[in-house]
Amino acid sequence: MKRWFSRHRDGDVQVGSGPGRREEPPQRAETIPEAPPRPGRLTSEPIRLTGVGIGINMIPGIGMKYELVVVGALETNCYLVYCEETRACAVIDPGADPERIIAAVADLELKPAVVLNTHGHVDHIGANSDIVRKYGVPLGIHGADTEMLQVSDYIELSLLLGAKNSPPPDRLLAEGEEIVFGRTSLRVIHTPGHTRGSVAFVHGGLLFSGDTLFCGGVGRTDLPGGSWKDLDRSIRERILTLPEETVVLPGHGPRTTVGQERSSNPILT
Repeated sequence: MKRWFSRHRDGDVQVGSGPGRREEPPQRAETIPEAPPRPGRLTSEPIRLTGVGIGINMIPGIGMKYELVVVGALETNCYLVYCEETRACAVIDPGADPERIIAAVADLELKPAVVLNTHGHVDHIGANSDIVRKYGVPLGIHGADTEMLQVSDYIELSLLLGAKNSPPPDRLLAEGEEIVFGRTSLRVIHTPGHTRGSVAFVHGGLLFSGDTLFCGGVGRTDLPGGSWKDLDRSIRERILTLPEETVVLPGHGPRTTVGQERSSNPILT
């Protein structure tokens, strides 16, 4: 199945499946080098490819790793971010295919501690219920997106993804908050625009950007709660101000860096 990005007149990017304007190459397993990469350049040193996702080492020395599991018909990037020492894990955006996520957790012998949503769209929250129930962990999302957790509002897409209504959040995420699991943590950055409650998570040289910023694109703003003005401000003031070597891990598609998007993203330059 092809995955495509459709740019709207106001600069939005729609992620979809099926025939499209441009087919993105499949993501390959990569390691992040010990030395920061040069701006706008990524390495492609393979490590391991599992049956349920792509394992990628984070920057050495920060005690954290992550596993990427691509889920659902819209190929959402679900990230298992974990403390290397304790194996405590945050599950970011379990959008679909809970059995694949659970298999990856078991394969890595992880201990889920929290489920985190970057925003409330159904392709990012569709497996919340299964993962929360399986591991008995709290759910965190920004308060502005809590009304989006009922997938019955998106019947056709919910059926396509096999999505279920999400349980209510146990934790409302706020700007600057530290989400601690094991001996590591993620800091919340509020990035409204794609939705009012969109957030990103940052730790060290890694940014989990949700659908705010993609490799070569940005999130769409034509859905309820979207705002191009807010999205543009969030990206320019909250993300592009990070160090240029910061690795951006988006909600769909391949990874990128702040430096690469700052210099070559056609919507932002």
